[in-house]
Amino acid sequence: MADTLNGATRVHFIVGDPIAQVKSPAGVTQAYQARGRNAMVMPAHVAPADLAAWLAGVSLARNVDGIIVTVPHKFGCYELCASTSERAAFLHTVNVMRRNPDGGWHGDMFDGQGFVQAMREKGCELAGRKALLVGAGGAGSAIAHALVMAGVSQLAIHDEDSARRSTLVDRLAGLGRCPVAHGSADPAGYDIVLNATPVGMREGDPYPLNVAGLTPTMFVGCVITQPAVTPLIAAARAKGCATMTGADMFARVRDLMVDFLLEESPQ
Repeated sequence: MADTLNGATRVHFIVGDPIAQVKSPAGVTQAYQARGRNAMVMPAHVAPADLAAWLAGVSLARNVDGIIVTVPHKFGCYELCASTSERAAFLHTVNVMRRNPDGGWHGDMFDGQGFVQAMREKGCELAGRKALLVGAGGAGSAIAHALVMAGVSQLAIHDEDSARRSTLVDRLAGLGRCPVAHGSADPAGYDIVLNATPVGMREGDPYPLNVAGLTPTMFVGCVITQPAVTPLIAAARAKGCATMTGADMFARVRDLMVDFLLEESPQ
C-alpha cells in the first residue's frame, strides 16, 4: 500500500463504535489493489451522537468515494442516505454507502447475502430447514431477510430488545414466504442456529444462547470476526456441529461490497 498511496488515491472509510476490532481496512484495500484501483480504506471511530456531523464533514472531501458501515451505525447511516437499494429500504439498514453523482450517498446491505453465501460454501442447505437467529440489529435483520428469501421452512428470532425483535418478526412475516416467530435462547428443535449479536466478542461474555441444547446435526454460525473462533463456535465444534465463523461471512460480504463500491465510483 505504501508504494501506491499518493494524492490521487481514492479514499473510503469504515465507520463504527468501537472500531479497533475490524479487519476490513487491509482486506478491502488489498481487494481494490487486486483490481488495479488506487484506493484505500481508513477506519473511523465515531460515536452515534456524532455520526451525522462526521458524515457531513467527510462529504466535503471530494476524494472520498465510499463508506463501509459497522456496529452500531447501520440503522443510523440508512437515515443519512439520499437513496438506497430496495433491500436496504425494506430493512431500514445499510452496511455500505457509495457516493452519488450529486454528492449524496446511496446505501445497500450485503450482510445477509454474504452470510447465506458463506453458509452454502460450508455445506449448509437452507431450503426446508428450521432456523433460529439470535440478534435483530443491523446484521441480524439482513441475515433474517436473506434466510427467509433463501427458503427456510421456519425462522425464529430472539433479541433482548423486544420492540426491535417484534418489528422485524412482523415485517418478515408479512412477506408470506414462511412462518416467522419470536424465539428464545434455546436452540432445541432447530436445524440452523445463528448468532448475529456482538456477544462473544469480549473476554468473559456469556454465550448468546444455551449451548447445552446444541446437537451434532445442527449447523451453527456466528457474525463475530474477533476472536476468530468465538466461545459459541468452539462449543458447537465440541458438540460435533458444522460451523461457520464471522471471517467466513466477511470474505463473502467483502466481495459484494467491493463490487458495489467500485461501480461508477468517481475516478
